[in-house]
Amino acid sequence: MPAALAGPTLTVATGDRTAFYTSTGLLALPAATTVEIPADVAYKKSMSFRAVPIAALLAGTRPDDNLRFTAADGFVATIPAALLLAHDSGAVAYLAIEPPDAPWPPLKAAQPATAGPFYLVWLRPEKGPVVPEQWPYQIVRIEAVASPVKRFPMLAPAAKLPVSHPIRAGFAAYQKHCMTCHTLNGGGDATVGPDLNIPYNPTEYMRPDALRRLIRDPQALRRWPAAKMPAFDNKSLSDRELAELLAYLRHMADRKVAPPVAK
Repeated sequence: MPAALAGPTLTVATGDRTAFYTSTGLLALPAATTVEIPADVAYKKSMSFRAVPIAALLAGTRPDDNLRFTAADGFVATIPAALLLAHDSGAVAYLAIEPPDAPWPPLKAAQPATAGPFYLVWLRPEKGPVVPEQWPYQIVRIEAVASPVKRFPMLAPAAKLPVSHPIRAGFAAYQKHCMTCHTLNGGGDATVGPDLNIPYNPTEYMRPDALRRLIRDPQALRRWPAAKMPAFDNKSLSDRELAELLAYLRHMADRKVAPPVAK
């Protein structure tokens, strides 16, 4: 990062280009505008942000790429570029920028952390459809990457399964909802939650009803103040998707990859 850049900096690496942006620099772009988000995911209320269309920062990105958003706390969201580059009547992505002289509200009472300095927000997310895990905040880096299955083949279900098999649909649900916080068989970028297959898959030690309850409302099953896992209601994860996700996890319990030997 150039030494001249002071304050929070966002790194964007797409194609053969790596750019560094400060909050002040982004807010000064001609594309900067005000967006009104009626049901903001991070703040759970209507919010107004100064923002730039995310597509304006993704020069060199191809529609078949994936964009990896890395947050300061280890949360990692990988989102198809085609969804981020859309600019018609569907869901439209913006990078909200926290003004240095006007901080956003804290995310939690009695804690100073906000969703800034950079936060991916969406207009008309229901048109995507865009799930809550695709609203990363406290972003520090955005970069184009290959698809998760190419980068982490240990995540893939058995090749013999038909394309339309529910386990493959469960794998898609896993990539959308779980990879942001977890690894599986050691594959993935996130560092927030535990691995979901090594040493044990949750389907191996939890009753099916308890595991469903954990996913629907983690605090209803195991309550502690520092918990980070969100609740996945029917709107963000339908009953069908949940059943497919659990089928994928059960399938992967028989496809463990030996963990690396500690040195």
